[in-house]
Amino acid sequence: MVKEFEGKTEREAIEKAAIELGLTQDQFDVEIIESEQHGFFFKRGNVKIRVHLDEVHGSKTFQVKKVIEPSGNIENKLISFLNKLIEYMGYPGEVKIGFREGEKLGLDISSSHSAILIGKKGKNLDALQMLVNVYASKIGGSDYSGKVIIDTENYRQRREENLVRLANKTAEQVCKSKSSKLLEPMNPFERRLVHMALNDMDEVMTKSEGEGLFKQVRIIYKGSNS
Repeated sequence: MVKEFEGKTEREAIEKAAIELGLTQDQFDVEIIESEQHGFFFKRGNVKIRVHLDEVHGSKTFQVKKVIEPSGNIENKLISFLNKLIEYMGYPGEVKIGFREGEKLGLDISSSHSAILIGKKGKNLDALQMLVNVYASKIGGSDYSGKVIIDTENYRQRREENLVRLANKTAEQVCKSKSSKLLEPMNPFERRLVHMALNDMDEVMTKSEGEGLFKQVRIIYKGSNS
């Protein structure tokens, strides 16, 4: 049995398949039949995937065909480093390559301790990501310009979607109250998402406030002095 699903990104298409099939994402075969196109900050275009379902002894069994193997010594070292890091932390799991996009490499952690590895607002995941990128720069040398993205349980995409929803909801509240509102502290990437999400909204403007890495975005009604 074969079914096809579409999404704005590969991950979104796979999530749609998982929801409709009532399965987790590691329980079905995936074949990418149309690739995504990339835009500035956001991916544009659709991704189409084909899901293969095999039946054995009257019950469905599923395997993932799409496996991205490590390419080169650096990727193998990064996977080994992250595996050892979470093991030393006391929260072992299995690290695999989730995606390659230009100079970005996604490493995905499968672990029963995912909630702890993510941490509050993703701060533990961000800390792991920082350590892995420091290590990547060390082993890659001066010519290395790659960026490693660490994820588990698809947290990154869920966080991005939640932030965009929060930005739009807060913008609506600001327009009704004709005032301004300050959002929670965010890292630079998350703040950029909020700025971009509201960039085309004529009634409001956004600005970052605070010092350090984790600043807050203020959403301001354009007719307000707040």
